[in-house]
Amino acid sequence: MHDYLTRLGVPPELQAFFNAGHDLSFDYGDEREHFDEGFHIIPTTRHLWVAGNDSALEVIVSYSVMEAMAFLTINRVRYPKPEQLLFIAIGIRLHTEQSDWIRQRLRKRKFTLVFGSDLIGHITDIKFTAAIKNLPIRIAHENHQVLIYCQEQSRSFEDEYISLHQFRLAYGIRANIRTRKPTQSSSFLEQLKQDAPD
Repeated sequence: MHDYLTRLGVPPELQAFFNAGHDLSFDYGDEREHFDEGFHIIPTTRHLWVAGNDSALEVIVSYSVMEAMAFLTINRVRYPKPEQLLFIAIGIRLHTEQSDWIRQRLRKRKFTLVFGSDLIGHITDIKFTAAIKNLPIRIAHENHQVLIYCQEQSRSFEDEYISLHQFRLAYGIRANIRTRKPTQSSSFLEQLKQDAPD
């Protein structure tokens, strides 16, 4: 067990599930994620960190291993059996190679996206969904508006109202994809840190 994770409230069984060792370093294949008290380095990579049940019906996708661990810690009641889930961390930015791999190997799965509650998190939800549906998409941002070009149409969304739900409504997209957003912070990891006793 890692002392800092224990202080943050991550149960020993979840630390073991995520192979949280002494140095809290997670291998993405060509890069590593590093975490400890005072720092968190998330790689930019075309590879993925993957753990859990390869045949799981539900896949949880996040930027980082630590975000997935924080999400599961906060939502233990909702997910009492993590061994029935597949976890994927994409790093800082979604790449085409990653979405191609996910789309080809994880057909007919239910996806839960655990990206931040900020503008970048909402845009990542949309990019991931378009990639899984194999829909070419372009996104631009100017004057507090998100401009999305998809299916030979363009739509504009105000920053504060952009969401995967609004995107799907605007373009009539059906997908077995949902989002989970932290309610008290921009990320589940930040919420876990805020909730930890001093």
